[in-house]
Amino acid sequence: MPRRTRNRHWLVRMLGWLAALLALLVAIPLVLVPVYLVVDPISVPMLERHVTGRPVVREWRDIDALSDRLKASVVMSEDGQFCRHWGIDVSALQGEVEDLFAGRPVRGASTITMQLARNLFLWNDRSYVRKALEIPLAVYIDLVMPKRRILEIYLNIAEWGPNGQFGVAAGAEAAFGIEPQNLSWERAALLTTALPNPRVRLPGDPTSGLREVAGVIEQRARRYGQRASCVAPDGVLAL
Repeated sequence: MPRRTRNRHWLVRMLGWLAALLALLVAIPLVLVPVYLVVDPISVPMLERHVTGRPVVREWRDIDALSDRLKASVVMSEDGQFCRHWGIDVSALQGEVEDLFAGRPVRGASTITMQLARNLFLWNDRSYVRKALEIPLAVYIDLVMPKRRILEIYLNIAEWGPNGQFGVAAGAEAAFGIEPQNLSWERAALLTTALPNPRVRLPGDPTSGLREVAGVIEQRARRYGQRASCVAPDGVLAL
């Protein structure tokens, strides 16, 4: 067989494998998102810790067993438009693109649904490729899942402590030794502060700076918390 023909066959074979791999990567979330309507998932970081033999602590809690103050605090801190958008905050993304091209710092503009997509199917290292994948995944998740289920999964798979604590039940136990029900505003806000960096931010032993951040979250949640009412069974959070 001529060398040129062999090279062409090799290239066609490689393209076939790449197409099959891409189809598999697309099929995984397409299949699993509807399954996760009824099956409680684990996240990629949880799976990674299991595979590498590191501890994972997670106890699932139904959304109605979680403090409404916590729900309001998380939504108002992480994604104030959660109940209004379709998985992505278009105006926030436009602002991020403008900042990027202007050379200004960018913050990510990740909605709760985009964070859920990342935790379930992607990786944590920041990149524009990951961000580009988050967007269609978040739209698909929002199309398939009601807001209550999206927030319920998010609160139960987010990393919430420095030693493999995942989900708010493990986070509340590690920080305060309590269940995540009927939380005071202070504790709900302090728990929320851990979400960006749970290995550094410790709600159970907060620095003055962390208390200041919690105070801002509490003030915002007290004032605007009913914007998260789409996750309440009767449309009203008990704040």
